[in-house]
Amino acid sequence: MKPHIKYMVLLLCATANLLQAQEEPKLVAKDSIVKSSWIIGLGYNIVDDSGDVFDELLAPGDQWNVLPYPSRISIGRYFDSGIGVEAIGTYNKYAVGKFIDGRTNLEETDYYGIDARLTYDLNKIIGQTGWFDPYLGVGAGYMEANNEPRATYNAVVGFRTWFSDRFGLDFSSSGKWAANNDQATNHLQHAAGVVYQFGITKGLSKKGEAKLALIEELDAQRQKQQDSIAAAEREREEADLAARLAKEKEEARLAAAEKARLDALKQRETEIRNEIDALGFAYFDLNSSYLNAKSKKVLDGLADILAKYPELELQITSHTDSRGTSAYNDWLSERRVTHTKAYLVKRGVSAERLDTEAYGETHLLNECDDNTYCDEEKHQENRRSEFVITKF
Repeated sequence: MKPHIKYMVLLLCATANLLQAQEEPKLVAKDSIVKSSWIIGLGYNIVDDSGDVFDELLAPGDQWNVLPYPSRISIGRYFDSGIGVEAIGTYNKYAVGKFIDGRTNLEETDYYGIDARLTYDLNKIIGQTGWFDPYLGVGAGYMEANNEPRATYNAVVGFRTWFSDRFGLDFSSSGKWAANNDQATNHLQHAAGVVYQFGITKGLSKKGEAKLALIEELDAQRQKQQDSIAAAEREREEADLAARLAKEKEEARLAAAEKARLDALKQRETEIRNEIDALGFAYFDLNSSYLNAKSKKVLDGLADILAKYPELELQITSHTDSRGTSAYNDWLSERRVTHTKAYLVKRGVSAERLDTEAYGETHLLNECDDNTYCDEEKHQENRRSEFVITKF
């Protein structure tokens, strides 16, 4: 592997380990908020119909009418946009002694109201929370109070606070303005009650969205690191493959060159062997170790071949026929090989290039042993000096 590729892989692996070692951010329940839902509510309805509008907002003893039991029910649908649509039904009694329409009430009368309103979640402006939802709204309704039926235009301000995704409290105050009855005064209506949320669709808060963005960024960085490591690994593998292929190619080239060299050597050896074989053997007369004219001619040709190939080395082996004793034939073959070598040395061949071996009658070329009759021509075949290439 190339050093720069190795270092790059190590650096990328170290970076990936550092990313993994960082504390992994995780989305938790508090990172999610309700985006849309249905809400039903049940609670208390408080009416301030004193007629003094905002002069005495907090005068429950003289102006507030409230029953000791729940007297308000509502149902609404709330959307991810922050818009909510509600339908509200209320019931109450104007108690004797309360200040109603600018005067003290002398007779207990019923209060009925039904309203529809459109609200907007202020968290869309100030920032989402999982437990506090302030809102503003407008609406219209119809009511009968103090024996005066009337249509109203409404405005509301309120908030909900949640104990869980399902249950919470709702507090609101509404201003109601009569639309079609000049005799009826405008009034305030307060509400407090429990709410239950269902049909919930949840999503991430801004904090949760920021955390998700961080998680996705870390995942992207981690993936980028993994991709970089994979790319570096691929580069390393490709470099290793290229190096291996180059090595195999070089080995194949060297093997081919070696084979060509060996083939050439073998071819050269064959050519030299053929040249030597073409000379034939150096033959001897019966019971003689001296070279005759024909044998000297063979050795002259051999000396020329040795001069032509300075690296060539030979082994000279000399032999006898089977006639005579083995001891005699061993002595005779020793003399024949000595005379053969001496003649070549005399012709200028270095003695170090010539090895000798005398075999007596042990290497016959035909069937002419001590037990077989052969004519002189056949015995002549065995009285010889041979030449074996030992180095070229």
